[in-house]
Amino acid sequence: MEEPEMQLKGKKVTDKFTESVYVLANEPSVALYRLQEHVRRSLPELAQHKADMQRWEEQSQGAIYTVEYACSAVKNLVDSSLYFRSVEGLLKQAISIRDHMNATAQG
Repeated sequence: MEEPEMQLKGKKVTDKFTESVYVLANEPSVALYRLQEHVRRSLPELAQHKADMQRWEEQSQGAIYTVEYACSAVKNLVDSSLYFRSVEGLLKQAISIRDHMNATAQG
């Protein structure tokens, strides 16, 4: 009587073992399938975001270059204020000389 009972227990153990092996063998496949499904669904949106970010980066780089160029121009103007003062002085001197020449020509 023990033999049929042992066979039944042995069959249960082997069935459970077979089921466990089957689940373990298929679990990675299911996980990889879900991962592939997720990537396929989200990849176009991610690619669009990447393209947008690259376009914004290019626009930002252009704006940064423009601002740096403008700052450089303003700095050069500030640095050249000495020359502008010199030119202003020379213009005042020229106007004074012209006025003096006009006064001597009339008088």
